Amino acid sequence: MLIKKFLFFYAVLLVSATLLFISPVMADIYMYIDSGGVLHFTNMPTSSDYRLFVRERPNITKSSGLSGKYDRYIKKAANKNDIPFHLLKALIKTESNFNPSAVSSKGAMGLMQIMPETAKLLEIDNPFDPQENIAGGSRYLKSLLDKFDGKLPMALAAYNAGPTIVARHNSIPPYPETQNYVKKVMKYYNLLKKT
Repeated sequence: MLIKKFLFFYAVLLVSATLLFISPVMADIYMYIDSGGVLHFTNMPTSSDYRLFVRERPNITKSSGLSGKYDRYIKKAANKNDIPFHLLKALIKTESNFNPSAVSSKGAMGLMQIMPETAKLLEIDNPFDPQENIAGGSRYLKSLLDKFDGKLPMALAAYNAGPTIVARHNSIPPYPETQNYVKKVMKYYNLLKKT
């Protein structure tokens, strides 16, 4: 019995030390001790003998590069346009990775990657000003959500590919770039909602 306790303590110490030095991942760790006293660890339990050993909750902001630098502007725009804060933040992460000076190969500008024509329509004087860009980009997203009856995947697809193309297909268009874009925004959105 003393040996089992020692082995258990040693395993706990070893796993804890290992967790301190590995990069953040989203995985719980499960453990069970078999009849021979051998400790088994996994992140994918294969039987009901496993018990939760460590519930890992990564620092989403650090591990995903989700900056908090523009949160005050994002919150203000989210509240004003009745859009979830985490959705706007996920969109900004996907569009520009929080780079207010970003310019795409197609000419989209700033944090929310607003096209020049759209910037004119939204009366954005300086698309590289974070507050103005987020305010305008969130108004645009809100208009897309309204246009597509609140269907978030279609609104996101329209943000990426344009509302005319999405309306023509009446779904997410069959373009890998747009399909991947929607998945990426939704991935960050779901990660952020857990924080």
